[in-house]
Amino acid sequence: MTETQVREKTPVDFWFDPLCPWAWMTSRWMLEVEKVRDVEVRWHVMSLAVLNENKLDELPEVYRELLGPKGWAPVRVVIAAQQKHGDEVTGKLYTALGTRIHNEDKGPTREVIAEALAEVGLPAELLAYADSDEYDEVLRASHNNGIDRVGQEVGTPVISVPGADGEGDVAFFGPVVTPTPRGEAAARLWDGTLLVASTPGFYEIKRTRTKGPSFE
Repeated sequence: MTETQVREKTPVDFWFDPLCPWAWMTSRWMLEVEKVRDVEVRWHVMSLAVLNENKLDELPEVYRELLGPKGWAPVRVVIAAQQKHGDEVTGKLYTALGTRIHNEDKGPTREVIAEALAEVGLPAELLAYADSDEYDEVLRASHNNGIDRVGQEVGTPVISVPGADGEGDVAFFGPVVTPTPRGEAAARLWDGTLLVASTPGFYEIKRTRTKGPSFE
């Protein structure tokens, strides 16, 4: 490839559940990274309801309620939209949902889902899939495709990129960050995250969260 040719962008696979505020923060960071690095995000659904379905009794009541029908509704609608209208609508619908759920603090209501569908020009009839298990098998397959890359002891988001040697992928949970890094700060975090995640035998860096998500 010559210098005058357009470089092929590196695919970055990103698994999200619209419910998670931390995944939302990370997803907005990835949109910043797209502006400053030769990467292209491919959006996929995972589900906190699926992830926690065998341990609901261990969770506080507030989380059990959130991971019930209320938690299934957004991911079911997103996966139905993806199946019926193509992969390209996934990220757009996620943005429309996440802006309302998190930035506007409206929560994952049916009204919010309806508004998000309308914003991105998708049929209102897709709202019916909030209560349908028609695409649950596809949803679980998408979820497992992401979580199997990093293991069961994490949540959302999961990110996967091709390995530097062209063989296998580098996958990781997170990063968990607030507020969303912009510009060169986003680029530095991306470069550093790839550096540690691609180090053989590296597993974890962590510290106590002292701030909640800041939707700036």
